[in-house]
Amino acid sequence: MVLNSLSGRFLMLTVLFVMLAEVLIFVPSVARFREDFLLLRLEKAQIASLSLLADDMIDEDLEKELLKNAGVYNVVLRRNDMRQLMLSSPLPEAVSETYDLRHATPYQLIRDAMMRLLNPEPEIIRIIGEPVQGAGLQIEVTMDAKPLRNAMIDYGISILLLSLVISLFTAMLLFLAVRGFLVTPIKRVVSHMKSYAAAPEDARRIIKPRAGVTELRDAEIALQTMQTQLTGSLKQKDRLAQLGSAVAKVSHDLRNILTTAQLFADRMEDSDDPAVARAAPKLVNSISRAVNLCETTLAFGKAEEHPPALARIHLTDVVQDVVESERMAVTDQEVSYCAEIPAGLVIRADSEQLYRVLVNLVRNARQAIIASGKPGKIAIRAEEDDKAWNIYVSDTGPGLPPKARENLFTPFQGGVRKGGTGLGLAIAEELVRGHGGRLELLNSDEDGTSFLICLPKAEIVLEGAAE
Repeated sequence: MVLNSLSGRFLMLTVLFVMLAEVLIFVPSVARFREDFLLLRLEKAQIASLSLLADDMIDEDLEKELLKNAGVYNVVLRRNDMRQLMLSSPLPEAVSETYDLRHATPYQLIRDAMMRLLNPEPEIIRIIGEPVQGAGLQIEVTMDAKPLRNAMIDYGISILLLSLVISLFTAMLLFLAVRGFLVTPIKRVVSHMKSYAAAPEDARRIIKPRAGVTELRDAEIALQTMQTQLTGSLKQKDRLAQLGSAVAKVSHDLRNILTTAQLFADRMEDSDDPAVARAAPKLVNSISRAVNLCETTLAFGKAEEHPPALARIHLTDVVQDVVESERMAVTDQEVSYCAEIPAGLVIRADSEQLYRVLVNLVRNARQAIIASGKPGKIAIRAEEDDKAWNIYVSDTGPGLPPKARENLFTPFQGGVRKGGTGLGLAIAEELVRGHGGRLELLNSDEDGTSFLICLPKAEIVLEGAAE
């Protein structure tokens, strides 16, 4: 319904407010009309009395005609301190009220006007005023109050009708203005929202701000920002879902291949070649980790990680495996490694997940140093206090670019090197968070980059983790 719409409500309120304003104007306006009406009667009565001053003897018929034209019964003129009855006729009844217009206040005029409107009884009233043009000191007339009341009613009806026309015209203009400046742009925004809701992945459905009203334009800009971010998030989630499906398929086949490789690696441990015998255990461990990774499926392929299997582990063993595996990837010795782990430091963590976290951080540092073309150093050190174990991974590389720092742990947006996906840091951050800890960037500039892995000692924050 129109009355339930915004423009319809404005239409109703405008009519109401204009009529209220006219009512407030109506009361003093009617009082002013009454005063003018009575003053006009006094003026006509004065003019009628002038004929008597010009000729002391006038016939009775002429006197009646003069009184009729003036609309009064009697005319009393005070001149030279003498009160003289100029024109007279019989009164149908006694005078009920006397009104002196010479010193009437606005309040008295309004009060008397309202009382006259509310009193329908026929009455004879006396009006006292000042003669015009200085033709005396005072003039008094007696008259019937009914014509005054009828004139006031006719005037009031005219004022109310005019007010109604003005209010309707004003309301219609406001109605059209509201529809043009507010309702139509709001309907456009609602239409865009419905269209976008039908296919949020379609970037063509994102609203383009064009409202002229500042507040509406701000709302459109905010809606555009929200839709843009939501569309990007949906596209990213769709990519993650596709990645999850692809990883699941790859993991299935890769697991079978690695299982076969694991059997051959087990046989290599029985080799008589000392070099092969030394490398075989590390090869077996690497393949075992790969098989385990395929079994559990990558974090962003399955959309979530398994809770960490927490146990007491020697941090030195994990760090040593990470460093040795990364050293094998460097052939020209551009990158050097340094591990400063207190002897016998035991922490509570999932060794496989912690290994993955450190590998991701160290590998990113190694790739950044190599890409810079300058030699560099990667250091891993650890310390503990009463509340947590703190592991620091730092490098002397070129530092992270601004875009990578802004989207550090966001998949597909925090990549540092060209062609990188940014999944490494996102996976590492999720694994650390699964331990109840946090992974944060301490600093990154031209002198290098440093990350902190903070693993709390309190078991209450590890709720949900597998013991």
